[in-house]
Amino acid sequence: MNMRTALMGAAAFVAMAPAAWAERGADGNVNVLYWQAPSILNPYLSSGTKDVEASSLILEGMAGFNEKGEVIARLAESVPTVENGGVSADLTQVTWKLKPGLVWSDGTPVTSADAKFTYEYCTHPEGGCAQAARYEGIKSIDTPDAQTVVITFESPKPNPYQAFVGGTSPILQAAQFANCLGAAASSCNEQNFKPIGTGPFMVTDFKVNDVVTLAANPNYRDPAKPAFATMTLKGGGDASAAARAVMETGEFDYAWNTQINPEEQARLAAAGKGVFLNGFGTLVERIEMNMTDPSPSLPEGERSTVKHPHPILSDIKVRQALSMAIDRNLLVEVGYGQAGRATCNLVPAPELYASDNTGCLTQDMEGAKKLLDEAGWTVGADGIREKDGKKLSLVYQTSTNPVRQDFQALVKGWWNELGVQVELKNIDASVFFGGDAGSPDTFQKFYADVEMYANNFDGTDPEPYLAQYLCDKIPGPDNQWQGENINRFCDPAYDELVKKMAATADMNERGALAKQMNDMLTKDSFVVVPLVDRGRLSAASTTLGGVVLNTWDTELWNAQDWYRMK
Repeated sequence: MNMRTALMGAAAFVAMAPAAWAERGADGNVNVLYWQAPSILNPYLSSGTKDVEASSLILEGMAGFNEKGEVIARLAESVPTVENGGVSADLTQVTWKLKPGLVWSDGTPVTSADAKFTYEYCTHPEGGCAQAARYEGIKSIDTPDAQTVVITFESPKPNPYQAFVGGTSPILQAAQFANCLGAAASSCNEQNFKPIGTGPFMVTDFKVNDVVTLAANPNYRDPAKPAFATMTLKGGGDASAAARAVMETGEFDYAWNTQINPEEQARLAAAGKGVFLNGFGTLVERIEMNMTDPSPSLPEGERSTVKHPHPILSDIKVRQALSMAIDRNLLVEVGYGQAGRATCNLVPAPELYASDNTGCLTQDMEGAKKLLDEAGWTVGADGIREKDGKKLSLVYQTSTNPVRQDFQALVKGWWNELGVQVELKNIDASVFFGGDAGSPDTFQKFYADVEMYANNFDGTDPEPYLAQYLCDKIPGPDNQWQGENINRFCDPAYDELVKKMAATADMNERGALAKQMNDMLTKDSFVVVPLVDRGRLSAASTTLGGVVLNTWDTELWNAQDWYRMK
């Protein structure tokens, strides 16, 4: 099947409302816990999952993805396809039609001008956009009338469902963000903390890195939804406490990312107050190797920038040795049990795009030591390898989380066995995954040698995800540290593959290109070291109805359908 056939078969998803829904707001308040607290409610200024997901309650795009990975209309009347004329036969143009009568939560009309403004906002040359890959390859956006958005691509675009699709690419209100273009974007606190949206909820109060208080959007397009009048989205704590707050104490109705070990999962589930929701998608726990020098001895503005290659990790043999020393199967056993699978792939699914890349699944300590020997790193009297008077010493950072700290301890032990000195650093998740350009501790700024986190992509097509590793997506002071190419990888040959995939319609060829790019990042260069293909694991109260776990969009994708079980 080619991409054109896939476009013709794009399906809409209709969530059936329970009879219990009588009117909007009838079910009172719902308590949601994101232990990684949101730090901003504008996904264009943060690639942290917790910020994207919180924002999705308020901001929406033309379309999203359902739990099957199918494209579903949100603000659009329908999903454009070749069959219905919304996608041109030559795949160079997609036309979106807004639903009639849509208004923002402030009561003003939603128009095509808002979509065009959003594109200009994210692609402004003086700004930094955390989701720029979603707008890759667009030649122009035209608005022939208030309801119509015509996107023209530079070349045929077999996957047109990127701009304005999914939680990472919503539409902003042009009137609210008019003075926030370019360098001014990050200073627009009122807009970034209280965006006006079209989603089921609107912000009434936001305490950064703490709690978001929301109320049902009085102008939401379905008059019977949401069933909850208010939502309290609390942040802070840790994954274990979040799981207990639903499964044991019943204090919260829903807890996101309950990343706890298998034994604790079983214990909490036995209480009967809640259920764990688990599903595999594309979420991969990985270690990123910094290709630039994060040394604090460098001037601010030059640390972790392409001006200074990494003095140790620029050598592929060192990166490969570090990967070979890791026992991924043990990491799964310790941290995830049935909710994880050892992987060597950055893109583990769907099957069409998953590389047959299994070489890393067997730990090889002796092979790793041999590589370091070949690279000229010899073991000193203190057991630490050195070369030309420099110690093989690395700072290894991640977010604060019991499972991640367990992983850090195990990996440090294996790397110590190689003769690598390792300093462990963990950072509060709200800060680590935040988008604050002034903070030294964000994962985008990457002021460490290696860092560990998990990431995934919207929908079932990895094209925009792989495009994040383009040379021009590297974070730096010039783009307010908002680039998506976290490890500063840059290879013109890789960039050419991204362009080729963007213009390739045949599904098998797209799969082959995705596998090739995956392998370039992992087994060919070891700049990304995948560890675990993680199933999403969250907890829901037995009194909360309508929850459907979605691994292809945000977990709050159908919050408008949630209700209180009677």
